[in-house]
Amino acid sequence: MSNQPTEHPFFGEVISVYTRAQALADGVLIDAGPMAREAGFRWPVALTTAAWEDCVAWSESDSDRQTHQDQSGRLWDVLFMAAYAARANAAAGSELRFELCRVSRDGRSTEAELTTLKLIVGPGDDGEPVMTILLPNED
Repeated sequence: MSNQPTEHPFFGEVISVYTRAQALADGVLIDAGPMAREAGFRWPVALTTAAWEDCVAWSESDSDRQTHQDQSGRLWDVLFMAAYAARANAAAGSELRFELCRVSRDGRSTEAELTTLKLIVGPGDDGEPVMTILLPNED
């Protein structure tokens, strides 16, 4: 069986394609980098910009206004909890929701609050498995 498109595709001609590589280059997705492998992931992991802004992004001025944290520690927390949830729910399928505690980046919070994220496994640009961490309301 060939993976080449047929002359008359079932869903019609492709109008537009937006690849994962383009999303990473555009900043729509942010690569979790080598820390994902350290946390136990075997496949590439990226976060949506919204998930990154909500749970990872942190600056020195955030630490001055709120409580001392750093971005790499916040990324580690997200990746560690995602990896733990994936191992604990290995039969969950291609989508899994998981929780973690994080300080909201609102300019005043100092205590961590529980939040939910979504981990999706899907095909990359060449059909390889990749993982994406999103906010629960994102697709």
